[in-house]
Amino acid sequence: MEYQLMATMASGFEAVTARELKDLGYETETENGRVLFKGDQADIVRTNLWLRSADRIKIILKEFKALSFEDLFQNVKAVPFEDYLPMDARFPVTGRSVRSKLHSEPDIQAVTKKAIVERLSEFYHRRTRFPETGHLFALDMNITKDKARLTLDTTGDSLFKRGYRVEAGGAPMKENMAAALILLTTWHANQPFVDPMTGSGTLPIEAALIAKNIAPGLKRNFSFEAFDWFDTELVVQARQKAESEIQKVALNITGYDINENMIDIAKLNANNAGVLHDITFKQLAVKDFKTTDKDGVIIVNPPYGQRLSTQKEVRRIYQEMGEAFRPLTDWSKYILTSDLKFESAYGQKATKRRKLYNGALRADYFQYWAQRH
Repeated sequence: MEYQLMATMASGFEAVTARELKDLGYETETENGRVLFKGDQADIVRTNLWLRSADRIKIILKEFKALSFEDLFQNVKAVPFEDYLPMDARFPVTGRSVRSKLHSEPDIQAVTKKAIVERLSEFYHRRTRFPETGHLFALDMNITKDKARLTLDTTGDSLFKRGYRVEAGGAPMKENMAAALILLTTWHANQPFVDPMTGSGTLPIEAALIAKNIAPGLKRNFSFEAFDWFDTELVVQARQKAESEIQKVALNITGYDINENMIDIAKLNANNAGVLHDITFKQLAVKDFKTTDKDGVIIVNPPYGQRLSTQKEVRRIYQEMGEAFRPLTDWSKYILTSDLKFESAYGQKATKRRKLYNGALRADYFQYWAQRH
């Protein structure tokens, strides 16, 4: 059976996820925060297992125009939920409305839930109460400009939860965001890669996973594995195939941090991810960073000023970064920060800036491209 599928991601990363899907062979259609594509159960497994920048993979159960709660109720009730939800299914419904006639989100949730219960009640011979003690089937009703879209989540915990991070330290970067930042650069596995403020090691770990072609979802489980109508043999096959596609490559990836404890945490996380021997972690302040390597890529997620330290201290760090990085003219440098005055503290105007969102916080990606000699 072919499904209409949807990958969701943080705002600003749509093009990255669309590119990943195209590289996997799918035709895509991009919306704000979503990329749509078609596929069967094997594709649900494959995209959950392989997408590095996405948050979730959802099945679109139905799309329709909803101008009244009666429209909403009847359209939802027409969906064959008996094909998806067993009698003991736990099926919470979330609801969201944007610029639509139906604007009360609690009512949208309640009407959607009521319609599902009525449909199941008729199927299960007038049963009116459902225990909801079984597996999770998370449903979402989104109404944007009166267009309703009902989806079923196949992922479970967001895809950023790769399963390797035990200790995060303060204000960690999500794994899928780290992967997306790397995919936005020109870095290739044969180039040096440096994260001079590595924290819990997420950027170097994600770089190693990309370089070695390790599927980011290999060490975790997904909601769809508990769906009674899902062919779990497909999961076994996909995992075995992914294991066989891991590549052995010599890598030059380094993560530095001023805090020795963070280096220990980063090593622990890298070990869990299976890439400890592919990364060098060292204690070093960013101002002391030097290298004789050529044609490398630096990605750094420094403190923003909203967190970990005051703005004055942060801008001093930006200045130190500028002094350390500027001599490396054949390196490309990428810096993510919500401080829009970053360039003046760093001491150089970026080649390009890209507006992204780190959670609800706007953070710009300042890109300094290498000078090609």
